[in-house]
Amino acid sequence: MEAPHHQQPAPPQPNPRDGHAAADGDPRAAGPGRRELTVTVPSAEEMRRLGVRLAQVLRAGDLVLLTGELGAGKTTLTRGLGEGLGVRGAVTSPTFVIARVHPSLGDGPPLVHVDAYRLGGGLEEMEDLDLDVSLPQSVVVVEWGEGRVEELTEDRLHVVISRATGQAGQEADDVRTVTLVGVGERWAREDLAALAG
Repeated sequence: MEAPHHQQPAPPQPNPRDGHAAADGDPRAAGPGRRELTVTVPSAEEMRRLGVRLAQVLRAGDLVLLTGELGAGKTTLTRGLGEGLGVRGAVTSPTFVIARVHPSLGDGPPLVHVDAYRLGGGLEEMEDLDLDVSLPQSVVVVEWGEGRVEELTEDRLHVVISRATGQAGQEADDVRTVTLVGVGERWAREDLAALAG
């Protein structure tokens, strides 16, 4: 099975929930102070492994926003993050509970896993989750978080997962293109290329 490999940066993708094209200033668009990496992930297992590798560069205070259609692999990636961070509990989709906290089994940060799919508003609707309180000591991962939680911090990592097309010799349904865009000073200093595997 082929490991993820580096590709040319993909153009900004439309938001899969509202059907609108990415606006100017979209955080996924390359620009000054941003680090970007696009990889092809050929299977769910490789998606989990990408999450494990990503966990090695995450630290307390990091906000990760996951974007992708239903079934794209957001929870699979987060499962790998949980494994790499060494947290307690099975990482599953928190759709019906909105958020789950997975404490660290060691001395690392806990993982706060949020699913904002059922929340229609912005940050104000999520205030009851106290993400602003959790963020400094945790790694906070928000599925469907784009356009909802960016106000929490100027430093964040956007992860956009889309179905790849035209991958000869592989099951097209399993292949994903993952674009990671680091925004802010914290990510300007991080070398994302190591995540390509």
